[in-house]
Amino acid sequence: MATVPRSGARQGLPKGLRAALLAVLLAVCTALAAPAVAQPVSPDADDWNPPAELVQPLNEVWQHVESTYPDLYGFRNYGWDQVVANGGHLNYCVRWDSSAPVTAQLRDRIESALQRQFGRWMDVMLDEGEGTNGWPYREVPVNVTGWAVRDRSTLQWSDDSVDVYAGVLDGEGAPQCAPDCGRFFHQDGNYSRCPGGEARHYDMSLWLTAGFQGGAGGDWGQRVGSEYVVGALDQDDIHIVLHEMGHSFGLDDFYDWTPTGVGGFLMQAGTATRITDFDAWMFRDFWRHMKSRYGY
Repeated sequence: MATVPRSGARQGLPKGLRAALLAVLLAVCTALAAPAVAQPVSPDADDWNPPAELVQPLNEVWQHVESTYPDLYGFRNYGWDQVVANGGHLNYCVRWDSSAPVTAQLRDRIESALQRQFGRWMDVMLDEGEGTNGWPYREVPVNVTGWAVRDRSTLQWSDDSVDVYAGVLDGEGAPQCAPDCGRFFHQDGNYSRCPGGEARHYDMSLWLTAGFQGGAGGDWGQRVGSEYVVGALDQDDIHIVLHEMGHSFGLDDFYDWTPTGVGGFLMQAGTATRITDFDAWMFRDFWRHMKSRYGY
């Protein structure tokens, strides 16, 4: 701590001036001795730097999304919402809408393929291993917490690695995991009626339907043909699954228009079989416009 100089007193400074000087010096000393006060951290800068040739088409896409989505900013169950709500992971239910038997080996291969496809999208949120534009997760693990079937005998395993829901059917007679455990049904995060509690809830479903052509996707998950997925389990990119996952995070279809200067890309169905640079930047752009709701 600094000390108060005494030389002023020896030189006969006026009493009032000495008092004022002592008061000022005492305030300085007190400030120097006080602990530092932490300053609020400013939000991450908007490090938006797409390639120059993609700036115009990306702007066109976002303008189209803003003009066509009925509740773009009010909707609260995008894949982004689900990952952030879980603190950086996602749980799945597999709806096996087929009578074909499933061995434990096939079960595990389907989970691995699902994790690999989801990881493809999460990888585009990283630059040199770090999250881009405030993205807070270096990896987003995917867990399968349940399987749904019409008949338990379809599943040829007896271990308890996943919850099994047999005979729980939706309004169209398709098997589903317990609604009490599903985020689609409980977007408030209340899983108190789920037998396994929050840890066993599921955020999305991978709905595998025998004979189903094409695909469908949304905040509830992805629906594709069971034969198609089983036949593609060893592929790096199961493109219909990837396309439908894009929808789960809010990306649009492009049936009737193409952004300026962009060739084939995954979200334009039938024109690409993997995530292209344009898909990746559209994905990042969706996050860029939504991240403020999470404080990023």
